[in-house]
Amino acid sequence: MAVDVGGTFTDVCVLDQGSGELQVAKVASTKDPIDGVMAGVEEAGIDLSATALFCHGTTVATNALITRRLPKAAMVCTKGFRDVVEIGRGTRDDLWDAYKDNAEPYIRRRDRLEVTERVDHTGQVLTALDEDEARNVARILAKRNIETVAVCFVNAYANGDNEQRMAEILQEALPDATISTSSGVLPELFEHERFSTTVANAVLSPLVSSYVNRLDERLKQDGYDGDLLILHSGGGVMTPEAVQKLAVRLAASGIAAGAVAARYTAELCGFKNVIGVDMGGTSTDISLVYDNQLRTTNEWFVEYGHPICFPSIEVLTIGAGGGSLARIDAAGSLRNGPQSAGSDPGPAAYGKGGEEPTNTDANLVLGRLGTRLVGGGMELDRDAATAAVDKIGEPLNLDTHAAAEAIIAVANANMADAVRIISLQRGYDPREFALVVFGGAGPLHGAALAKELGVPTVLVPPRPGTWSALGCLMVDIRHDLSEMFLRPASDADASELQDAFERLEEQGRQLLAHEGVAEDDVQLDRSIAMRYLGQWRSLEVAYEDDLNASVERFHQEHEREFSYRRDDAPVELYRLQVVATGKTAEIELPKHERTGEMPEPIETRTVYFDGEPTDTPVYERSDLPAGARFEGPAVIDQLDTTTLVPPGVNAEVDEWLNIRMEVK
Repeated sequence: MAVDVGGTFTDVCVLDQGSGELQVAKVASTKDPIDGVMAGVEEAGIDLSATALFCHGTTVATNALITRRLPKAAMVCTKGFRDVVEIGRGTRDDLWDAYKDNAEPYIRRRDRLEVTERVDHTGQVLTALDEDEARNVARILAKRNIETVAVCFVNAYANGDNEQRMAEILQEALPDATISTSSGVLPELFEHERFSTTVANAVLSPLVSSYVNRLDERLKQDGYDGDLLILHSGGGVMTPEAVQKLAVRLAASGIAAGAVAARYTAELCGFKNVIGVDMGGTSTDISLVYDNQLRTTNEWFVEYGHPICFPSIEVLTIGAGGGSLARIDAAGSLRNGPQSAGSDPGPAAYGKGGEEPTNTDANLVLGRLGTRLVGGGMELDRDAATAAVDKIGEPLNLDTHAAAEAIIAVANANMADAVRIISLQRGYDPREFALVVFGGAGPLHGAALAKELGVPTVLVPPRPGTWSALGCLMVDIRHDLSEMFLRPASDADASELQDAFERLEEQGRQLLAHEGVAEDDVQLDRSIAMRYLGQWRSLEVAYEDDLNASVERFHQEHEREFSYRRDDAPVELYRLQVVATGKTAEIELPKHERTGEMPEPIETRTVYFDGEPTDTPVYERSDLPAGARFEGPAVIDQLDTTTLVPPGVNAEVDEWLNIRMEVK
């Protein structure tokens, strides 16, 4: 069983290990996400005592950073470095807006305290920790009832002894507090990035640990006796024990699941390059798979100016979903999102008090959505949707249907721009990719988005609305371990390189063994971050015991990413990384025989395309067999979403029941 908690709905996906059949459930998200999770389990009607694996993608960490509902936290740092997390890199999210400041640090200045100590860049202790000062700081923090502390000393990546001693003194005075050290969280160069990541880990640890432990207890009370696995930003899963140490890894938990599911769909359908578009009720998450590999980044953020430097699947999130609000701005132009109606009150068509127009309302007015959603569990009010859309149409002198099409066109343009950012701006041509569309709203917009981008093929999975939840079941237990290794590639000693990798691999084996992974299920992958001598940023490439081959791969990747390479320039090794993976059971979806017979439509509905009303057949998704071929227009209904096949688009159902659309 996999559960993915979104801003509007909580999705549950259940895989029968015997038959390979999928069962899904969808319930409204709740104030306490655990209530939504348990409601989804109940809705699915599954006996937890008969469940072999429970995996969960959560937005708890992300929402905590956004809303700043954080525990009382403090930071202890080297004297003179109190403001590193506030000064940052001196950059702005919007370079041209002099009045827009970056978000405040997660720990206020009065709670960032200093102690005397110093380590140089080689790891030599120049000044031992002043333990009298350290105890005085611990006494002050205890008096302030601090719940969690980040210990961030200069050059601690090279030697963490002073940090460790400070942590011991703090633990004596604050026995119930969570202590995070930068050398334990991220032993890497650059103070700002290391301090910022450690601070984020510190403020999230009590919250996330409490959430995971409460959920684990609720599941056990209902009969589940396996490990609760939590999806993390790198596209792997963690146990509750690992979460307590590295809570910050869950800050992009929920969005990673969709990217993993998109890659799985691509592999099934024989595509090496795909762009995943997960459009839900509140936002759209866009990911990219190139040569069967998800694109990852080592630096990302929830709020600009506060980087989190753990490997994370690169997912671009924009405010475009079924509930995104359309509006007329001060200049008289039509805008769509990022504001959302959410699940309460939701779109006007929900009949729960919402009055502003949304993408859902526009699709209903155009006939692309029927009046019944979630298998009849939700009735939509077409009159309320029409009244809302007219709020856009009247100022622009558009009739209802033209206004609805304009709302959808702006939403599609916003998503197309986001796809270009993650593809064209990274050196990838969208025309060489397939588009995997899923989420509750994605299949409604997939064909139009592909047409705008020049993408030839659109793939709609069999359970699009809960496909990202299924992504939780497609990942392994994973830990990312790194170590600084600054030296020119030409001077790197092979035995020293081997020793460093073996140290990291041993750490990985110990972590996985502690989580119950058998030695035969352990996989260790090496990589090296490199840069041209004098560069600031680095690129990571795979390492397979041949440094020369890795350097050549770096030149190639640099040319693809930045459109140039410098074969005559010296290359510098920057960081070594090992990905330690504990393999979990692979899932297999059933393969169906192609019969090719199209069923009769369940109804015919008037749907508007380019301003023209068109009689359009409506099919039930479960009635479409493998091998069925048809040409649009067509609407395909199912429990968790609606798929739109516009006129002129050829569609086919493959042997895994994906709908493949060929867009001219």
